[in-house]
Order: sequence, then C-alpha cells, then structure tokens
Amino acid sequence: MESIVFMGTPQFSVPILQALNEKYNILAVITQPDRPVGRKRKILPTPVKQAAVDLNLPVFQPEKLSGSEAMQKVIDMQPDFIITAAYGQFLPTKLLNAAKIAAVNVHGSLLPKYRGGAPVQYSIMNGDAETGITIMYMVKAMDAGDIISQQAIAITDQDDTASMFDKLSIVGRDLLLETLPKIATGDINPIKQDESNVVFSPNIKREEEVLDFNQTAWMLDCKVRALRPDPIAYAFVGGKRFKIWNANAVADAKTELQPGQVVYRDKHTLQIAAGNGTVLQLNEVQPAGKPKKTITDFLNGNQKLAIGDQFIDER
Repeated sequence: MESIVFMGTPQFSVPILQALNEKYNILAVITQPDRPVGRKRKILPTPVKQAAVDLNLPVFQPEKLSGSEAMQKVIDMQPDFIITAAYGQFLPTKLLNAAKIAAVNVHGSLLPKYRGGAPVQYSIMNGDAETGITIMYMVKAMDAGDIISQQAIAITDQDDTASMFDKLSIVGRDLLLETLPKIATGDINPIKQDESNVVFSPNIKREEEVLDFNQTAWMLDCKVRALRPDPIAYAFVGGKRFKIWNANAVADAKTELQPGQVVYRDKHTLQIAAGNGTVLQLNEVQPAGKPKKTITDFLNGNQKLAIGDQFIDER
C-alpha cells in the first residue's frame, strides 16, 4: 500500500482525505493552525484537522511550513505521495522532492485559468459557464505545474461558492483516486500549461466585496453568489454597509431609472435599477447592525420606500 502525506485545510479537502484513507497509508496530515471563527472569535480546529482526528491520523499544524519541525518530519517519512488540496501555504522545493513518486495538487479550476487562492469565487463572479478540477504536479511557482488530469463541471445560475465547493470536492476526490494509480505506473501524459492563457485569481480583497450598481444585474447576481457564504457582498445604503445575501437578475426587465433607484416594490418584492437598464431583485439582506432577514421582513420596517427613491448610494 502506497504512503501519503496529505495537506489541506477547509471542508473542500475533507472528502478527499477520507477517501484516501480507505485506500492508502496516510502517514500524516498537515493543516493550518486553529483560528478564531465567527463573531465570538471562538478558537476552532480546521475541518481537515477534525477529520484527521476522527480518523486517528497524526496531525501537524505549523504556523509557517518552511523550516518547521513538521516539514522535516515529512521529509524523513519519505512518503510515496505528497498531496495537497487547498492547504494554504507554498511548499518548499526540498519538501516536494521528498515524495518518492510525486507531489501533486488538487486545484479547483481548469488550469491555466484561475491560478491562485480564489478560483471558485472568480469563476462564479465572472459568470463562467463551467469550472472544474485539475490534478497537477506541484512546483515552486503558484499552480504552475504540468497538468495530469482535468474534469469540468457546470456552474448553474443557482450555484454559489459553497455549493460549488461541495460539488468540486467530490469531483476532486474521484478524479484523484482515478489518477493516482496512473501516476504510480507512469500511465499518464502530463501537459505543460500554456502561459499565454494564464488567469490569476488572488484572494478576494476587502474593496472587492462592494457591489457597483453600474454593473449589469447579471454581473451583480454573479458577485453576490461568488461571495456567499463568506465574506458576503455589500452596497451602501444611507452611507452604511448593507449586505446582500441573495439576489437575482430579473429576466427581460428593463428600466430607464438610474442605477441604485427603486424600480418596483410591494410587500414582498424590492427591485433595484442596475447598469444598462437591467434590474436586480433583492431577496435576502442584512442592514448594518441588524441580523440577516428576508426582503419581506426588511420592507415591513421600511414602509416609505417608494419607486424612484435612490436606495443604493453612489460609490
């Protein structure tokens, strides 16, 4: 039975680790340190750590992998494979070279498109029809290794980052289990990435969370879904942050009102003008300092809001 050192952090990585544990000898699991989570800042283990503990696997959590005791232990283990899936740190070349067969990564995009830390978010935000999983060799440069295998998956109009991570986790699990035996026997034809087609997807910056209502309703819809469940897209209403958890472009609707103005409202509906005369319907919102609520509950406390009112502040 071939041996593996597995490196991952979020829930995306958990089904992959669980499946590998059934077929391979997992020597150790490396994940990020426990971090404060939520409004109460409670210190919690990463999903991968919790899964590893449940499986009785050794766990290491170095703050910085390079030069750490954990890294040296992995090198000394001389595993057949080192496998990463959303680990969150670069791996030094010395560590990559410790794998007797290969060091491979399970990446959530169809490389060379969307190298970086937020490939799923960018694929949804940009309105892509599909994304997928790439199994690739790891090299020192970010997500630049040769492609071993890929599988595409559709992005629906209802998908958000949470649902796509759930789907991609299963695709990644199954594709990895199919690919690893072929790597071990050499039954593969790796493909170099075309550098002219590289697109980067760096971690989402704070300023990128703001919705610009000069964009079309469709692109606003995409951004809302891309930033859900975290960090959540927002606009400014009355100079304060107004989070938008759920919204949709109103099909075939057109308006001559300016972006940010109320196009239509009743007891259960609030529609806002967006770019190019398109219309965005808000379904679930969170005013500053308030809990998340349905649009019906929000409108119950805003009876004076009328068609033509400038609801969204200009940026």
